[in-house]
Amino acid sequence: MKDLRIGIAGYGVVGKRRRHFIDLHPRLHTVAVCDRVFESHGALPDGVRFYRDYRSLLHEDLDALFVCMTNDMAAEVTIAGLERGLHVFCEKPPGRNIDDVAAVVRCERRHPGLKLKYGFNHRYHDSVRDALALVRSGELGPVINLRGVYGKSKIISFESDWRTRRALAGGGILLDQGIHMVDLMRLFVGDFIDIHSFVSNGHWHHDVEDNAYALMRTADGVVAMLHSSATQWRHRFTLEITLSRGMIILSGILSGSKSYGAETITVARVGDDDAGDPLETTVRYNADTSWRDEIAAFAEAVIEDRPIADGAAMEALKTMQLVFRIYCADPDWKRQFGLNADVPEDIG
Repeated sequence: MKDLRIGIAGYGVVGKRRRHFIDLHPRLHTVAVCDRVFESHGALPDGVRFYRDYRSLLHEDLDALFVCMTNDMAAEVTIAGLERGLHVFCEKPPGRNIDDVAAVVRCERRHPGLKLKYGFNHRYHDSVRDALALVRSGELGPVINLRGVYGKSKIISFESDWRTRRALAGGGILLDQGIHMVDLMRLFVGDFIDIHSFVSNGHWHHDVEDNAYALMRTADGVVAMLHSSATQWRHRFTLEITLSRGMIILSGILSGSKSYGAETITVARVGDDDAGDPLETTVRYNADTSWRDEIAAFAEAVIEDRPIADGAAMEALKTMQLVFRIYCADPDWKRQFGLNADVPEDIG
């Protein structure tokens, strides 16, 4: 198979970072980009063509499309790419609401030969992959509970305030950042059937949340506690996984901002007589290969015609539904914004 010609819809901070790793891959080649910052069309100094809107970009001879747009455009552009016959990689979240993502799933089903992958990048961090391998090995026994905190100091945007506007973003800190923690909790223990929550915008007073607190339980009794926060003055990522014979603690996450501290995994193994102070080992990760590996996984799925292993459309829909079930579990929040967590009946 020939090398893949790539277009990037949305050429801001994330789009440019994606391009860096796309062009490092030996089988991928960026040929064109689009972004509203461009006044018309033309070519960048390296010859890559640019356009102002995605419709013009889709007239290019492409094999795959990377969608790095605002939430209100993500589903629309993903569908347009699929309808154009392109494989698509889309950043999270997959849309503003359940209906957005359901529309994408319907479109994907009309094009079974195309690959669609969502950028749940945290699955590709080495600490997460090592933790998942340890959990699945059974060495520490079954999972009892999880506690996760993911927070930053405000609902920031790289280029504008669109993340604070419900019409464009669909939600606040939980949908923007906390969705990663929601996805990881589903990855480790599966789906949750019971959910209680408090959701608030009491500090920043945007029409999207700045804090979400959730208590969730799976069908087999695993309990998870989640705090997604835009008032975490010292940025924080922590996921604690308690198992019957030990504990795994993921702390810090390597990111572009470098504000979440060192990325580490600490493993505690329960001893016969450790009196609540078990032997622990900690590993620190100094290189973030997640963006490279995630793009390589997408390329491999396309080139070798393999199923999408992480970030498939139905998995994205289930994670999105859990986010909205957390919103709707707070009756005041659900009523205030008229939210819905139901997946349409035609999406099985």
